[in-house]
Amino acid sequence: MVIGACEVRLRILGARSLKEKRKVLKSLKDRLMRMNLSVSEVGDNDKWQAATLGLAVVSNDAGFINSVLDKVIGDIQGNDEVEILSTRTEITHA
Repeated sequence: MVIGACEVRLRILGARSLKEKRKVLKSLKDRLMRMNLSVSEVGDNDKWQAATLGLAVVSNDAGFINSVLDKVIGDIQGNDEVEILSTRTEITHA
């Protein structure tokens, strides 16, 4: 079993309240979950222009996990409501 985990720090562009932030993140998370991975907000919960998302993928192939996480990062980069500040990826063989 191979587990891929990725932490993505985001700036929420144009958000002026936590309600606006939640709206942007809900849309983004709903779209990402269609790619068969787990997504959760894991940090910056009280900041209205920042968010940290945790992504997880499980497979038997590390190459597949890399391709899924690369596609997810590309999808996030294509979203004009957020800006990626940093990413950190870890792949574990269990």
